[in-house]
Amino acid sequence: MKLRIAQVAPLHERVPPRRYGGTERVVSYLTEELVRLGHDVTLFASGDSQTSATLVACSDSGLREDGFRDTMPAHLAMIDEVARRARAFDLVHFHLDYLHFLVSARESYNHVTTLHGRLDIPDIVPIYSRFPDMPLVSISHAQREPLPSMWWLETVHHGLPLDLYRIAPERGSYLAFIGRIAPEKRLDRAIEIAARAGVPLRVAAKIARDDLDYYNDKIKPLMKQPHVEFLGEISDADKQDFLGGAAALVFPIDWPEPFGLVMIEAMACGTPVVAYRGGSVEEVIDEGVTGFVRDDIEGAVEAVGRCTTLSRAACRARFEERFSVSRMAEQYVAAYRRLLEHSHAAQEHAAS
Repeated sequence: MKLRIAQVAPLHERVPPRRYGGTERVVSYLTEELVRLGHDVTLFASGDSQTSATLVACSDSGLREDGFRDTMPAHLAMIDEVARRARAFDLVHFHLDYLHFLVSARESYNHVTTLHGRLDIPDIVPIYSRFPDMPLVSISHAQREPLPSMWWLETVHHGLPLDLYRIAPERGSYLAFIGRIAPEKRLDRAIEIAARAGVPLRVAAKIARDDLDYYNDKIKPLMKQPHVEFLGEISDADKQDFLGGAAALVFPIDWPEPFGLVMIEAMACGTPVVAYRGGSVEEVIDEGVTGFVRDDIEGAVEAVGRCTTLSRAACRARFEERFSVSRMAEQYVAAYRRLLEHSHAAQEHAAS
Protein backbone atom coordinates (compact mmCIF):
# COMPACT_ATOMS: atom_id res chain seq x y z
CA MET A 1 0.00 0.00 0.00
CA LYS A 2 1.35 3.41 -0.98
CA LEU A 3 1.85 5.76 1.96
CA ARG A 4 1.61 9.55 2.05
CA ILE A 5 4.72 10.53 3.98
CA ALA A 6 6.09 13.91 5.05
CA GLN A 7 9.82 14.17 5.71
CA VAL A 8 10.81 17.18 7.84
CA ALA A 9 14.49 18.11 7.55
CA PRO A 10 16.60 20.61 9.47
CA LEU A 11 17.03 23.95 7.72
CA HIS A 12 20.73 24.37 8.50
CA GLU A 13 21.72 22.96 5.11
CA ARG A 14 19.88 22.27 1.89
CA VAL A 15 18.83 18.66 1.16
CA PRO A 16 21.20 17.18 0.16
CA PRO A 17 23.92 19.46 1.55
CA ARG A 18 26.59 20.88 -0.69
CA ARG A 19 29.26 19.96 1.83
CA TYR A 20 28.96 19.09 5.54
CA GLY A 21 25.55 18.02 6.84
CA GLY A 22 25.04 14.42 7.87
CA THR A 23 21.37 14.64 8.86
CA GLU A 24 20.33 16.44 5.68
CA ARG A 25 22.26 13.89 3.64
CA VAL A 26 20.45 10.94 5.25
CA VAL A 27 17.09 12.67 4.81
CA SER A 28 17.87 13.07 1.12
CA TYR A 29 18.82 9.41 0.63
CA LEU A 30 15.72 8.23 2.49
CA THR A 31 13.37 10.60 0.67
CA GLU A 32 14.62 9.63 -2.78
CA GLU A 33 14.41 5.90 -2.00
CA LEU A 34 10.86 6.24 -0.65
CA VAL A 35 9.85 7.98 -3.87
CA ARG A 36 11.54 5.22 -5.88
CA LEU A 37 9.51 2.65 -3.92
CA GLY A 38 6.32 4.37 -5.07
CA HIS A 39 5.30 6.31 -1.96
CA ASP A 40 3.86 9.83 -2.10
CA VAL A 41 6.53 11.88 -0.32
CA THR A 42 6.57 15.57 0.62
CA LEU A 43 9.81 17.11 1.86
CA PHE A 44 9.77 20.12 4.19
CA ALA A 45 13.23 21.68 3.79
CA SER A 46 15.11 24.72 2.52
CA GLY A 47 13.99 26.15 -0.80
CA ASP A 48 17.23 25.31 -2.59
CA SER A 49 16.87 21.60 -1.82
CA GLN A 50 17.03 19.13 -4.70
CA THR A 51 14.48 16.31 -4.56
CA SER A 52 12.11 14.18 -6.63
CA ALA A 53 9.55 14.50 -3.81
CA THR A 54 7.12 17.41 -3.49
CA LEU A 55 9.13 20.22 -1.89
CA VAL A 56 7.66 22.63 0.66
CA ALA A 57 10.20 25.42 1.01
CA CYS A 58 10.54 26.60 4.61
CA SER A 59 13.45 28.98 4.01
CA ASP A 60 14.97 30.46 0.88
CA SER A 61 18.14 28.37 1.24
CA GLY A 62 20.22 26.57 3.87
CA LEU A 63 20.49 28.80 6.92
CA ARG A 64 24.20 28.17 7.45
CA GLU A 65 25.02 29.44 3.97
CA ASP A 66 22.76 32.45 4.56
CA GLY A 67 24.75 33.32 7.68
CA PHE A 68 21.91 32.89 10.20
CA ARG A 69 23.08 32.81 13.81
CA ASP A 70 19.67 32.10 15.33
CA THR A 71 17.94 29.33 13.38
CA MET A 72 15.20 28.69 15.94
CA PRO A 73 12.55 31.07 14.51
CA ALA A 74 12.75 29.45 11.08
CA HIS A 75 12.46 25.96 12.54
CA LEU A 76 9.49 26.89 14.73
CA ALA A 77 7.73 28.43 11.73
CA MET A 78 8.35 25.21 9.79
CA ILE A 79 6.91 23.08 12.61
CA ASP A 80 3.77 25.20 12.56
CA GLU A 81 3.50 24.81 8.78
CA VAL A 82 3.88 21.03 9.09
CA ALA A 83 1.14 20.92 11.74
CA ARG A 84 -1.21 22.91 9.48
CA ARG A 85 -0.73 20.41 6.65
CA ALA A 86 -0.23 17.23 8.68
CA ARG A 87 -3.62 15.65 8.07
CA ALA A 88 -2.85 15.43 4.38
CA PHE A 89 -0.32 12.69 5.22
CA ASP A 90 -0.53 9.21 6.68
CA LEU A 91 2.54 10.01 8.74
CA VAL A 92 5.00 12.83 9.42
CA HIS A 93 8.64 11.85 9.89
CA PHE A 94 10.61 14.48 11.83
CA HIS A 95 14.40 14.84 11.84
CA LEU A 96 14.47 17.81 14.25
CA ASP A 97 15.14 16.02 17.52
CA TYR A 98 12.75 17.33 20.20
CA LEU A 99 11.85 20.72 18.66
CA HIS A 100 8.37 19.65 17.53
CA PHE A 101 7.37 17.71 20.67
CA LEU A 102 5.20 20.44 22.21
CA VAL A 103 3.18 20.91 19.01
CA SER A 104 2.96 17.25 18.00
CA ALA A 105 1.85 16.13 21.46
CA ARG A 106 -1.20 18.39 21.18
CA GLU A 107 -2.17 17.48 17.64
CA SER A 108 -3.83 14.31 16.36
CA TYR A 109 -1.58 13.46 13.43
CA ASN A 110 0.65 10.40 13.19
CA HIS A 111 4.32 11.16 13.56
CA VAL A 112 7.69 9.60 14.29
CA THR A 113 11.05 11.17 15.07
CA THR A 114 14.51 9.95 14.17
CA LEU A 115 17.01 11.28 16.67
CA HIS A 116 20.33 12.09 15.03
CA GLY A 117 22.34 13.49 17.95
CA ARG A 118 23.82 12.43 21.25
CA LEU A 119 21.41 11.77 24.12
CA ASP A 120 23.78 11.63 27.09
CA ILE A 121 23.47 15.36 27.89
CA PRO A 122 21.75 16.09 31.25
CA ASP A 123 20.23 19.32 29.92
CA ILE A 124 17.92 17.45 27.53
CA VAL A 125 16.47 15.05 30.10
CA PRO A 126 13.52 17.30 31.14
CA ILE A 127 12.07 17.57 27.63
CA TYR A 128 12.27 13.82 27.01
CA SER A 129 10.91 13.02 30.48
CA ARG A 130 7.92 15.23 29.78
CA PHE A 131 7.09 13.43 26.52
CA PRO A 132 7.76 9.72 27.14
CA ASP A 133 5.16 8.61 24.60
CA MET A 134 6.78 10.18 21.56
CA PRO A 135 7.48 7.41 19.00
CA LEU A 136 11.22 7.51 18.34
CA VAL A 137 13.77 5.87 16.07
CA SER A 138 17.41 5.61 17.09
CA ILE A 139 20.25 5.43 14.58
CA SER A 140 22.17 2.97 16.75
CA HIS A 141 21.40 0.85 19.79
CA ALA A 142 24.10 2.69 21.70
CA GLN A 143 22.51 6.07 21.03
CA ARG A 144 19.35 5.24 22.96
CA GLU A 145 21.06 3.92 26.11
CA PRO A 146 20.86 7.21 28.11
CA LEU A 147 17.05 7.30 27.65
CA PRO A 148 15.90 3.68 27.99
CA SER A 149 12.34 4.49 29.08
CA MET A 150 11.34 6.33 25.89
CA TRP A 151 9.11 4.72 23.25
CA TRP A 152 11.76 3.34 20.91
CA LEU A 153 9.94 2.13 17.84
CA GLU A 154 13.05 0.88 16.03
CA THR A 155 16.79 1.24 15.53
CA VAL A 156 17.61 2.01 11.90
CA HIS A 157 21.24 2.25 10.90
CA HIS A 158 21.93 4.77 8.15
CA GLY A 159 22.25 3.58 4.56
CA LEU A 160 23.73 4.90 1.33
CA PRO A 161 22.82 4.41 -2.33
CA LEU A 162 24.99 1.59 -3.67
CA ASP A 163 26.03 3.68 -6.66
CA LEU A 164 27.04 6.71 -4.61
CA TYR A 165 30.60 5.44 -4.18
CA ARG A 166 32.57 2.73 -5.92
CA ILE A 167 35.28 0.47 -4.60
CA ALA A 168 38.81 1.77 -5.12
CA PRO A 169 40.80 -1.43 -5.78
CA GLU A 170 44.24 0.04 -5.07
CA ARG A 171 45.19 0.69 -1.48
CA GLY A 172 46.24 4.29 -0.85
CA SER A 173 49.32 5.58 0.92
CA TYR A 174 47.79 8.07 3.38
CA LEU A 175 45.33 8.17 6.27
CA ALA A 176 42.12 10.17 5.91
CA PHE A 177 40.31 12.28 8.51
CA ILE A 178 36.98 13.83 7.57
CA GLY A 179 34.27 15.66 9.50
CA ARG A 180 34.23 18.59 11.91
CA ILE A 181 37.23 19.96 13.73
CA ALA A 182 35.77 19.77 17.22
CA PRO A 183 37.02 18.53 20.62
CA GLU A 184 34.99 15.30 20.46
CA LYS A 185 36.31 14.37 17.00
CA ARG A 186 39.95 14.39 18.24
CA LEU A 187 41.86 15.43 15.16
CA ASP A 188 44.83 15.80 17.52
CA ARG A 189 44.75 12.04 18.06
CA ALA A 190 44.57 11.41 14.31
CA ILE A 191 47.65 13.58 13.79
CA GLU A 192 49.58 11.68 16.45
CA ILE A 193 48.47 8.27 15.15
CA ALA A 194 49.64 9.16 11.64
CA ALA A 195 52.97 10.49 12.94
CA ARG A 196 53.69 7.36 14.96
CA ALA A 197 52.63 5.11 12.09
CA GLY A 198 54.87 7.01 9.70
CA VAL A 199 51.98 7.67 7.30
CA PRO A 200 50.80 11.03 5.86
CA LEU A 201 47.46 12.38 7.08
CA ARG A 202 45.06 14.26 4.82
CA VAL A 203 42.38 16.27 6.63
CA ALA A 204 39.07 17.26 5.00
CA ALA A 205 37.15 19.08 7.67
CA LYS A 206 34.74 21.86 8.49
CA ILE A 207 35.50 24.48 11.13
CA ALA A 208 32.28 25.76 12.67
CA ARG A 209 32.06 29.17 14.34
CA ASP A 210 31.64 27.57 17.76
CA ASP A 211 34.84 25.56 17.28
CA LEU A 212 37.04 28.34 15.92
CA ASP A 213 38.77 29.05 19.25
CA TYR A 214 39.45 25.34 19.72
CA TYR A 215 40.92 25.12 16.24
CA ASN A 216 43.16 28.16 16.71
CA ASP A 217 44.35 27.17 20.19
CA LYS A 218 44.67 23.39 19.95
CA ILE A 219 44.68 22.18 16.36
CA LYS A 220 46.19 24.86 14.13
CA PRO A 221 49.69 24.50 15.64
CA LEU A 222 49.57 20.73 15.04
CA MET A 223 48.59 21.21 11.39
CA LYS A 224 52.02 22.70 10.64
CA GLN A 225 53.67 19.30 10.92
CA PRO A 226 55.04 18.05 7.58
CA HIS A 227 52.98 14.84 7.52
CA VAL A 228 49.65 16.76 7.72
CA GLU A 229 47.79 18.20 4.72
CA PHE A 230 44.66 20.28 5.33
CA LEU A 231 42.15 20.34 2.47
CA GLY A 232 39.32 22.21 4.17
CA GLU A 233 35.67 21.22 3.74
CA ILE A 234 35.00 18.99 0.72
CA SER A 235 31.87 18.09 -1.22
CA ASP A 236 30.24 14.70 -1.73
CA ALA A 237 31.74 14.55 -5.20
CA ASP A 238 35.24 14.87 -3.72
CA LYS A 239 34.77 12.07 -1.19
CA GLN A 240 35.21 9.28 -3.72
CA ASP A 241 38.82 10.21 -4.46
CA PHE A 242 39.55 11.32 -0.90
CA LEU A 243 38.24 8.22 0.88
CA GLY A 244 38.89 5.78 -1.94
CA GLY A 245 42.51 6.86 -2.17
CA ALA A 246 43.22 6.35 1.53
CA ALA A 247 44.87 3.38 3.20
CA ALA A 248 42.38 3.83 6.05
CA LEU A 249 39.99 6.29 7.61
CA VAL A 250 40.99 7.30 11.13
CA PHE A 251 38.06 7.94 13.46
CA PRO A 252 39.59 8.53 16.93
CA ILE A 253 36.50 9.98 18.60
CA ASP A 254 36.14 11.03 22.22
CA TRP A 255 32.36 10.94 22.62
CA PRO A 256 29.41 8.51 22.36
CA GLU A 257 29.09 8.62 18.56
CA PRO A 258 25.39 8.32 17.57
CA PHE A 259 26.26 6.67 14.24
CA GLY A 260 29.22 8.00 12.24
CA LEU A 261 28.14 8.28 8.61
CA VAL A 262 31.70 8.71 7.37
CA MET A 263 32.55 5.20 8.52
CA ILE A 264 30.14 3.63 6.04
CA GLU A 265 31.16 6.11 3.34
CA ALA A 266 34.72 4.81 3.70
CA MET A 267 33.51 1.19 3.64
CA ALA A 268 31.59 1.90 0.43
CA CYS A 269 34.94 2.81 -1.17
CA GLY A 270 36.53 -0.39 0.18
CA THR A 271 38.55 1.64 2.68
CA PRO A 272 38.81 0.19 6.21
CA VAL A 273 38.31 2.24 9.37
CA VAL A 274 40.53 2.56 12.43
CA ALA A 275 38.33 3.93 15.20
CA TYR A 276 38.28 4.52 18.92
CA ARG A 277 35.64 2.66 20.91
CA GLY A 278 32.59 4.78 21.72
CA GLY A 279 28.87 4.89 21.05
CA SER A 280 27.91 3.18 17.81
CA VAL A 281 31.43 2.32 16.65
CA GLU A 282 31.31 -1.36 17.58
CA GLU A 283 27.89 -1.71 15.91
CA VAL A 284 29.12 -0.24 12.64
CA ILE A 285 32.59 -1.76 12.28
CA ASP A 286 32.97 -5.50 11.80
CA GLU A 287 36.29 -6.18 13.51
CA GLY A 288 38.89 -7.53 11.14
CA VAL A 289 36.63 -7.11 8.10
CA THR A 290 35.77 -3.42 7.72
CA GLY A 291 38.32 -2.13 10.21
CA PHE A 292 39.55 -2.20 13.78
CA VAL A 293 38.27 -0.74 17.07
CA ARG A 294 40.89 0.34 19.59
CA ASP A 295 41.16 2.15 22.93
CA ASP A 296 44.44 4.08 22.73
CA ILE A 297 47.11 5.56 20.48
CA GLU A 298 49.32 2.47 20.58
CA GLY A 299 46.44 0.20 19.59
CA ALA A 300 45.42 2.54 16.77
CA VAL A 301 48.95 2.67 15.39
CA GLU A 302 49.09 -1.13 15.43
CA ALA A 303 45.72 -1.28 13.67
CA VAL A 304 46.90 1.08 10.93
CA GLY A 305 49.64 -1.42 10.15
CA ARG A 306 47.14 -4.29 10.08
CA CYS A 307 44.87 -2.56 7.56
CA THR A 308 47.10 -3.90 4.79
CA THR A 309 45.81 -7.39 5.64
CA LEU A 310 42.17 -6.48 5.00
CA SER A 311 40.40 -7.11 1.70
CA ARG A 312 38.97 -3.98 0.13
CA ALA A 313 36.46 -6.16 -1.74
CA ALA A 314 35.29 -7.74 1.51
CA CYS A 315 34.97 -4.30 3.07
CA ARG A 316 32.76 -3.13 0.20
CA ALA A 317 30.73 -6.36 0.28
CA ARG A 318 29.96 -5.92 3.99
CA PHE A 319 28.88 -2.33 3.31
CA GLU A 320 26.45 -3.55 0.63
CA GLU A 321 25.11 -6.21 2.97
CA ARG A 322 24.51 -3.95 5.97
CA PHE A 323 24.32 -0.30 4.94
CA SER A 324 22.39 0.11 1.68
CA VAL A 325 19.73 2.80 1.32
CA SER A 326 17.20 0.14 0.28
CA ARG A 327 17.64 -1.68 3.59
CA MET A 328 17.28 1.62 5.48
CA ALA A 329 14.11 2.60 3.63
CA GLU A 330 12.55 -0.85 4.02
CA GLN A 331 13.15 -0.70 7.78
CA TYR A 332 11.55 2.72 7.98
CA VAL A 333 8.51 1.67 5.96
CA ALA A 334 8.04 -1.34 8.23
CA ALA A 335 8.27 0.98 11.26
CA TYR A 336 5.77 3.40 9.70
CA ARG A 337 3.28 0.58 9.16
CA ARG A 338 3.66 -0.68 12.74
CA LEU A 339 3.08 2.82 14.04
CA LEU A 340 -0.04 3.26 11.89
CA GLU A 341 -1.39 -0.11 13.04
CA HIS A 342 -0.83 0.94 16.64
CA SER A 343 -2.59 4.24 16.01
CA HIS A 344 -5.58 2.56 14.37
CA ALA A 345 -5.84 0.05 17.21
CA ALA A 346 -5.74 2.87 19.78
CA GLN A 347 -8.48 4.76 17.92
CA GLU A 348 -10.72 1.67 17.75
CA HIS A 349 -10.17 1.02 21.46
CA ALA A 350 -11.08 4.62 22.31
CA ALA A 351 -14.24 4.40 20.19
CA SER A 352 -15.43 1.11 21.74
